[in-house]
Amino acid sequence: MLPDNHNEFRSDTFTTPTESMLKSISLASVGDSVYNEDKDTSLLEKRVAEMMGFEEGLFCCSGTLSNQIALRSHLKQPPHSVICDNRGHVYVHEAGGLATLSQAMVTDIIASNGLYLTLEDIVARFIPDDGDIHAAPTKVVSLENTIHGLIHPIEEIRRISEWCHANGLMLHLDGARIWDAHIATGVPFTEYGKYFDSISICLSKGLGAPIGSVLVGSKQFIKKANHFKKQNGGGIRQCGMLARMAQVAIDENLQRMKSAHVMAREVADYADCLGLILEIPCQTNFVFLDPLKNKIDPAIIPVIGEKNNVKISMFRLSFSFQTSREAVENLKVALKELKEYADANPYVSSKAVGLYHSGNKGESN
Repeated sequence: MLPDNHNEFRSDTFTTPTESMLKSISLASVGDSVYNEDKDTSLLEKRVAEMMGFEEGLFCCSGTLSNQIALRSHLKQPPHSVICDNRGHVYVHEAGGLATLSQAMVTDIIASNGLYLTLEDIVARFIPDDGDIHAAPTKVVSLENTIHGLIHPIEEIRRISEWCHANGLMLHLDGARIWDAHIATGVPFTEYGKYFDSISICLSKGLGAPIGSVLVGSKQFIKKANHFKKQNGGGIRQCGMLARMAQVAIDENLQRMKSAHVMAREVADYADCLGLILEIPCQTNFVFLDPLKNKIDPAIIPVIGEKNNVKISMFRLSFSFQTSREAVENLKVALKELKEYADANPYVSSKAVGLYHSGNKGESN
């Protein structure tokens, strides 16, 4: 029997707990994790930290919380600013958390290569702490991997890391989809980890755990981050059930995530054969159709999707290990109909730019 989300292409946040994950709840510890007395939570935090090559981890109820308390912990005294990609979730999809929680300015950068930030992009927008009272000096650089399904090459991460640390900047990674970057490249998690001061790793995107992200960093950093976690209402008492399910998700579902990449590549190639134009290359589990060049009326996308029993909302198509073969074939039919509809009824609107954002809500959970 197919899972309810087998035809879900709106986001990989729609992955759901498997039967074995749900059954594991009965074995979960029931200690108070706010007092650091829950066994399963501690084991999960330790496991993810070690996977990434860090001293300690901190379970958070969402990626928004883990990202924002990480950045808040790195930022000491305003005025200060954070450099990030203009598409970055920490900037676009976390409800203005940097301004509200960290009193930080954001220097958002459009990647000059159209794919990922380079060292040259960052250096060009860096604001030094040189005594200029008119500016908010850069204190943190925040990268994202993957970003819109695109892989940030490890060689470029290395260059950025070396420059940041030589200039006294902290480097954070929104690694919500670091699982996908690892699967696609084979780069070890610890190789990514050694270049960052902190990483946020999502457990509910793609992996299928119901809730949570783990923030990893040094012992001192995690101690301060836990303070901000509590301050922002993130303390979870009996967290063992969530942690136990996340452990099973890592054990069983990480190896399955490659299938999402294979299906996405298949659909990307099919879209290309239809004459549909991709906005960016398909490198992992996403396919982005260009919202301007394809001349598709966004209002018709969910209508044609529903007709073909697939859930699509905008120009971004997301795949997971729970996506079914039946749904992929139905999606192809829907894409063919969308192409034919656009050819007969070309849609032109200046508002089309960035339309995929309205199908990209709540990505940090």
